[in-house]
Amino acid sequence: MAHTVTPSASAPAPAAGPVPVAADDGAALRHGAYEDAQALFTGSLFVGITMMMFAQAGLLTGSTAGLAFVLHYVTGWSFGAIYFVINLPFYWFAWQRIGRVFTIKTFVSVGILSLITEFGPRFIHIDYLHPAFAAVAGGLLMGAGLLFLARHRSSLGGATIASLYLQERYGLRAGKVQMAIDCAVVMLALWVLPWQRVAWSVLAAVVMGVFLAVSHRPGRYHGA
Repeated sequence: MAHTVTPSASAPAPAAGPVPVAADDGAALRHGAYEDAQALFTGSLFVGITMMMFAQAGLLTGSTAGLAFVLHYVTGWSFGAIYFVINLPFYWFAWQRIGRVFTIKTFVSVGILSLITEFGPRFIHIDYLHPAFAAVAGGLLMGAGLLFLARHRSSLGGATIASLYLQERYGLRAGKVQMAIDCAVVMLALWVLPWQRVAWSVLAAVVMGVFLAVSHRPGRYHGA
């Protein structure tokens, strides 16, 4: 039987366990449907803005989004459509290993992000964007967006699913796992982008990973 875990920021950590919470506190802290909807949309919006910034600055990110960017740069196909299709195989793993609710919320979040990246450029355009600003601001925006989603039992697929599972199952920090995977994927893009753009992309991955490593800490948050 597949081992199932519940993705939350209150997973056991190697150094210290979560702060004890009374049994009836869980219901009081549980997120409602409106809170979940707001978090899923806001988190996907933050990441969507980051994706538009990266596309304009010629950067990319890691995980399945990085692969989608590589295909987008090579083929000229829609990033949103490529990203949505690439994530389809990960839903099976999430359904088997993490749970039905998490998988459904992740599917919704990926769908929202795909729509934002597809139609967002019709509503927002930046005349000038330096890659350094895109890397730092985008890394922070993406980290905040992923944190919104993680705390409401969702993700944007790909490496995020793997990193959350490894944190829950083995106590590995999700931010550190995500940063390692993302940097590896970005390095694979050297054959598509100039090394300067790849270097800025690595900086963005590091900024996002550090943000998640500091903010997504087990025992600090008890919402469900």
